[in-house]
Amino acid sequence: MKIGFFTDTYFPQISGVATSIKTLKDELEKNGHEVIIFTTSDPNAEDEQGIVRMPSIPFISFKDRRVVVSGMIDAYETAKSHHLDIIHTHTEFGTGWLGKYIAKQLGIPTVHTYHTMYEDYLHYIAHGKLIRPYHVKQASRAFCRNLSGVVCPSERVVEKLRQYQIHAPMAIIPTGVNLRKFATDFSEMPLSIREEHGLTEDNVLLLSLSRLSFEKNIQAIIQGMPIILNAVPTAKLLIVGKGPYLKELQELVSELAIEQAVVFVGEVLNQQVGRYYREVDYFVNASDSESQGLTYIEALASSTKIVAKGNDYLDQLIVDPALGQTFETDDDFAETFISYHHQEVVDQPAVRQEKLYEISSENFAKKIEHFYQDAQSYYQVFIEEEEDERAHLPLRLFKKKE
Repeated sequence: MKIGFFTDTYFPQISGVATSIKTLKDELEKNGHEVIIFTTSDPNAEDEQGIVRMPSIPFISFKDRRVVVSGMIDAYETAKSHHLDIIHTHTEFGTGWLGKYIAKQLGIPTVHTYHTMYEDYLHYIAHGKLIRPYHVKQASRAFCRNLSGVVCPSERVVEKLRQYQIHAPMAIIPTGVNLRKFATDFSEMPLSIREEHGLTEDNVLLLSLSRLSFEKNIQAIIQGMPIILNAVPTAKLLIVGKGPYLKELQELVSELAIEQAVVFVGEVLNQQVGRYYREVDYFVNASDSESQGLTYIEALASSTKIVAKGNDYLDQLIVDPALGQTFETDDDFAETFISYHHQEVVDQPAVRQEKLYEISSENFAKKIEHFYQDAQSYYQVFIEEEEDERAHLPLRLFKKKE
């Protein structure tokens, strides 16, 4: 099968969407499919086979995200020359609409992955005063019209799209992870993570790894640290990532006088992310904005225990204390962590292996392949029904105007 991915976000931009796309591309190609990615240009990008980059500019409210401004005709010609069988869009904006248009011109189905819960990000645009949830609903409905399928990373996404009255075929397919990436042995590195940051084996390491933005709710983790330090004095919080909320988080750490217990690591290279997961004791997260949350399954793939705010997805992922513990509210974080840290947890290899297969990139690609086949069948029925309806309409509707 020849597949075209259309996305506004791809490496070297760091995001869960970029990681998901890269993971799926690699697995589909390993299974014998051809994948062409149509995406934005980036000043830090290198030429790469199978990647079509269109001229773009930074988006006004997200400087690390970009918007295509030209190159659409060349993209169409490239897609046409590759004789694509299906187009898979990964954005509801410019490049996604281009993918839908090209699919229509080529007479092939379009499927879409709804990666982002946009209502959680409206505060970035004119402080939430310009675009409202109603606008998100209308924009999502417009984009999802006439799709042959929508991939939803979690039940939360399905529920939201149903609220938007979107009726395209949907399937819950959580993004998988490349387990091999997180099984890498880093023992030959000159320094361990602890040594790099002046920490000892006695320190209990908590890891927060995400974009540093308000909706990731890292502030709730920081606010819980004074309570944790009273019970676990050797605890240290490593905050990995960059983003617009860095200054506010640093000020909060200073206000709480816990500078010695919090390390702002900054952004790390993608190939180094596995080191942080594997060499810490706990992955912690209090975000309410995740449609799925790749970091959870990356932590699980690294055999790192998780302490995170519960949601529909996590409740199905963390099914045993050997994998981690969830909490309900921000105020519950510190006490939940302390209780879990002092708990005698027995490892459950069988449970872990079952979950690892569920979250594997191989299983992810297999489910997507089946979804593509279903989408092609749905598209064919849709076309036949449309042609049948057209056949019963008055001929004058299809005559060219004189």
